[in-house]
Amino acid sequence: MTQENAGTENDGRANGGKTLETSVDGKKYARIPLRTRVVMPEDDIDQIVTEYATDAVQPGDLLFVTEKIVAITQGRSYRLDEIQPRKLALFLSKYVTRTPYGIGLGMPETMEMALRECGTPRILLAAAVAAVTKAFGRKGDFYRIAGDKARAIDGPTSHTIPPYNEAVVLGPKNPRQVASHLKALIGGKADVAVVDINDLGGNILGSTLDKAGELRLVRILKDNPLGQGRESTPMGIIRTV
Repeated sequence: MTQENAGTENDGRANGGKTLETSVDGKKYARIPLRTRVVMPEDDIDQIVTEYATDAVQPGDLLFVTEKIVAITQGRSYRLDEIQPRKLALFLSKYVTRTPYGIGLGMPETMEMALRECGTPRILLAAAVAAVTKAFGRKGDFYRIAGDKARAIDGPTSHTIPPYNEAVVLGPKNPRQVASHLKALIGGKADVAVVDINDLGGNILGSTLDKAGELRLVRILKDNPLGQGRESTPMGIIRTV
């Protein structure tokens, strides 16, 4: 794929027709997706950021990087045929609600990786609490208890870009340290955030922002301007306009 600053069209929209500008607290922000080649496990995150982001970032911008490419370059992607789910993973995955936006832990392979990442006791506690509270119409308790490691696990879907349509990708290690390192890599001219954003919402896994800045960034990115499918835009820039 060619290097481009954004997959934009003439109407100011990108990535599934999502607008490139948004307003938060009375300020307007441009969300600029950065299109890259497909990032592979043998790639280095420093080289990817240098190649596609360094020249595009301006002083005062914010560079956000998806947790998926960070994790992939850390060797945290696993082909489905490398994962042997235990019986408990087979059982628990049957009770996970799947959405059009991602499979989550709703398949044995992703549930198996959640058990490995989070520990069996924590996943069992999360499942038990969720089973009770769901009966009372409350949702989201499973991931609140299981934590960010479980929430960040990406499973394959029909719209996932190959070869990750046949792989499970875990969350990244040390995302806050990664963000600090990448800020230094681009000369300190912009803050950096490692984000987990999808069409259901988002989380900031690590950044060089303060807490208020992270909460604001979630609001800026809440409609997932990078898109959910095969856009190949795993990084983006936030710029005040």
